[in-house]
Amino acid sequence: MALDLEEQEKLDELKAWWKHNAKWIITGLTVFLLAVAGWRGWQTWTHKQAVEASQLFDRALQAAMLNDAKAVRDITGQIMENYGRTAYAAPAAWLAGRINHDGGDLKSADAQYAYALDKARDASVEQLARLRLAAMRMENKDLAGALTLLQQPHDEAYAGLYANLKGDILVEQGKTEEARAAYRDALKRLGDKSALTPLVEIKLDALGG
Repeated sequence: MALDLEEQEKLDELKAWWKHNAKWIITGLTVFLLAVAGWRGWQTWTHKQAVEASQLFDRALQAAMLNDAKAVRDITGQIMENYGRTAYAAPAAWLAGRINHDGGDLKSADAQYAYALDKARDASVEQLARLRLAAMRMENKDLAGALTLLQQPHDEAYAGLYANLKGDILVEQGKTEEARAAYRDALKRLGDKSALTPLVEIKLDALGG
């Protein structure tokens, strides 16, 4: 009988504990289940976005190979507008920038390279996008803006390219001595095996360097 009373007491304690805590337990469990469902939904959505963006980017590449500039602009525009969170946003902007640059629309090309820089997920893509944007700023006569971009940190692998473009900008600014120094730095960093080295040497010689 004593055992039955002890068990009854434990049962009563459990009931009392449940009555006091049930609300919080149910709430916590509901939040957890909603979070799990939300995470799974997010994963499904992001995967769907990536697949759709990939398909569009393939179409844009095909259009580029066919020299269909209008189609490239339309398709890359869709990617940038609707799939900006995917890994295809930066390459799409880069492709659009190249098409517009080739077509002489330097203002649009500048905007698209800026978008590519903003959306770049990989350090290498980011540094190349910054280099390309700086080249566009130089073509658009924004020489100060171009130099500011080139002063951002970059890996040694790209140092020669950055120094070469810096030299070009300094030439445009009429800063011959500084341009010579930039070209010499570019030659040192590019090395003898780079395909760009002979061109840099020609530019340096043209300055009397």
